[in-house]
Amino acid sequence: MKKYICIVLTGLVLSSCGVYKKYQSQSGAPDDLFGRGDSIAKAASEASIAELSWREFFVDPMLQQLIDSALVRNTDLMAAKSAVLQAQASLKAAKLAYLPSLSLNPQAGISTQMFGSSGSGTGLNYSYNIPLQLDWNIGISGSVTVNKRKAQAVLEQAEAARDATQANLIATVAQYYFQLLMLDKELQILIETDSLWEESLETERALWENGQAYSTAVNQMESSCVSVKTQIVDTRRSILSAEGELCKLLRITPQPIARLAWGDYSLPERFSTGVPATLLENRPDIKVADKVLAEAFYNTASARAAFYPSFNLTGLLGWVGQNGADPGALLMKLAASLMQPVFAQGKLTAQLKIAKLNQEDKLMDYIQTVIKAGNQVNAALADCQVAKDKDVLYKHQVAVLEDAYTGTHELMNAGKASYIEVLTAQESLLSAQLNEATNLYNGATALIGLYIALGGATK
Repeated sequence: MKKYICIVLTGLVLSSCGVYKKYQSQSGAPDDLFGRGDSIAKAASEASIAELSWREFFVDPMLQQLIDSALVRNTDLMAAKSAVLQAQASLKAAKLAYLPSLSLNPQAGISTQMFGSSGSGTGLNYSYNIPLQLDWNIGISGSVTVNKRKAQAVLEQAEAARDATQANLIATVAQYYFQLLMLDKELQILIETDSLWEESLETERALWENGQAYSTAVNQMESSCVSVKTQIVDTRRSILSAEGELCKLLRITPQPIARLAWGDYSLPERFSTGVPATLLENRPDIKVADKVLAEAFYNTASARAAFYPSFNLTGLLGWVGQNGADPGALLMKLAASLMQPVFAQGKLTAQLKIAKLNQEDKLMDYIQTVIKAGNQVNAALADCQVAKDKDVLYKHQVAVLEDAYTGTHELMNAGKASYIEVLTAQESLLSAQLNEATNLYNGATALIGLYIALGGATK
């Protein structure tokens, strides 16, 4: 009988070896993940911009100060860091599960005792019990190892989520910063335009007073000047709003944000993405999806381990005594127990099936995350290229319209151009200048989006 029992137990233990299988991270990425465009193919042959640290990518010292402050003060990032600390504590506890648990549970009592033939005498009986109890789950089914690995996957998942929060925070701060630079540029353009249009209005008034223009021309000119002034008011309000949003990210009270002028900012000539496989190594959300899949893998292993026996050792070591006996009697006890599930009303089978289905769902989520990442990179590359192409066109358009405005204004002064021609030239130039500034901002945000889509700003 002992021989048969040993054979059965050995078979059960060996059959549970599959529980110890370790999760293999997903690593394959399709070669056309970023699309098949020629410019994209050329960019993919270079080192990815995601390899740059955020300090190397954002070289503006004012922006660096804002990002530093956000990384220290932002509440969302603090919560993500706290989740990492919690996961580290859980992993530590999972590693200590290999060791036995010890507990001390001292007890003492007083009871009355009757003595004498008639039971007329009473006395007190003192007793004490000081046991040190041991409880040790040997874990022959692999459940302890599975729980440790699952805790490790949860920790890596929390670390990747923290990196994703950091990258998104840095990107958002940078986008608000460039938005403020754009609004400053637009405000400068509007103020300069307001000054020029006031001069045009005075010229038109002089022509009207001399009988060389109609009053309707003066009214139209004045209406255009008022329109520019309202745009100045709106732009200043937009600046306050953007500063307020940035202050919320920095967790400070609303206040002006120090920043440099737009200066000679221009879009880079090339946008390097690196090879698609590097996206899996750099991008935090893909890491999160991979570690979520790892957690589901170990949940399946844990559900499978529930079918195998559990082996426990329990023991007691201490002293027990009565009525002040010194020393008390030594108490020692050691027991071993083996429990093999036989019938659990289908619960174990259902739990394993649910765990397998959940693992399949997480695999689909991982694949979808990779596809989404490739689409984001492709879209960001397209946005960068569009902004670059439009930048050349807007610069040319502004140069042409500046010449047209200057020429039309000179003709108006000579009485050879109507106010309609002057208004058209003025408004066309203003629109082109504002479009040029907006396009530079769009290009900057697209480049930031590409940097984040490739997994940048995590270091």
